[in-house]
Amino acid sequence: MNPPTTPAAPFDLTTLSGWLRSLPGTGISTDDGLVSLTRIGAGQSNLTYLATDDRGTSVVVRRPPLGHLATSAHDVLREGRIMAALADTDVPVPRIFGTTVFDDVPVIAMSVIPGTSLNSREAASRLSPEARRAAADGLVDAMVAVHAVDLDATGLTTLASHEPYAPRQLRRWAGQWEHTKTRDLPALDALTSRLQSAVPEQAETVLVHGDLHLGNIIVSESTGQVQAVVDWELTTLGDPLADIGSLLAYWPTPSGPNLPGFDAALADGFPGPDELAARYLAATGRSRAALDFWHVLGLWKVAIIVEGVVRRVLDMPENAAVAGTPGPEVVDVLIAKATRVADAAGL
Repeated sequence: MNPPTTPAAPFDLTTLSGWLRSLPGTGISTDDGLVSLTRIGAGQSNLTYLATDDRGTSVVVRRPPLGHLATSAHDVLREGRIMAALADTDVPVPRIFGTTVFDDVPVIAMSVIPGTSLNSREAASRLSPEARRAAADGLVDAMVAVHAVDLDATGLTTLASHEPYAPRQLRRWAGQWEHTKTRDLPALDALTSRLQSAVPEQAETVLVHGDLHLGNIIVSESTGQVQAVVDWELTTLGDPLADIGSLLAYWPTPSGPNLPGFDAALADGFPGPDELAARYLAATGRSRAALDFWHVLGLWKVAIIVEGVVRRVLDMPENAAVAGTPGPEVVDVLIAKATRVADAAGL
């Protein structure tokens, strides 16, 4: 895991400690002492902590951000359900020890996964070029595994609507923009209209992670092998190309512009975005015909997510991530890039 910091604890530690002690498999001390909390990860949304007892045994606990929020976007109990359902599949996930609600705050407890999250150049520097390549290949292979999950066997067929995904995404994120925006942005509104006019036909419905990138996998520092896929809060059912489109939106290029905090893949050994797409399409046999649409929608969606982060931190500074918070200028860069991709694709 990435180096932790120690903020004010957003839990009643007595209640949390008692609950963790009661869960089978956590290894948390049965003594009456309180666990200590340290915030981990670079996530800008749900809050993740390492809970450690006085003997040094730790579990990971996760809760929504502080303040008034759209519940659908921060449903950690739903995340717990998804990861528990994937336990016996080819998708590597943490073990879920339990879920609960404290004073209307949902919480999940899960296993600690050894390794690192590649959310910075510094994190990537701890891997060899060969391990970096293995991490990128493993990320794509994990995406392939997510899309191959048997929805009926895992009980995830009822996770979300089976209606066409693109119109659902456009409605959801356009509504999210109106709810969280800090200013008017005509360029984003224009891009929304272009996407609404270019929706491709959907051929299949699969499990979609919704936010799969280097920062949301944990890898071995020695080999680059993917140990776990994390941060399932945006997971739904939809078009599989949506995930590869989002990955392309996050993936940096030497010429830029790139999303701040997502420059790890500029280190030697990582493939370029075209290689990622080619590996995915070769593994799945899917057509790239609609990939440009999903790349543009991915950039548009990430821009709206960033605006939501800006809004949450403006409303409550305690929600700021350890690694810092992007500013509204990042939204402008993303929308400008999305517009260029749309222009080149003729959308």
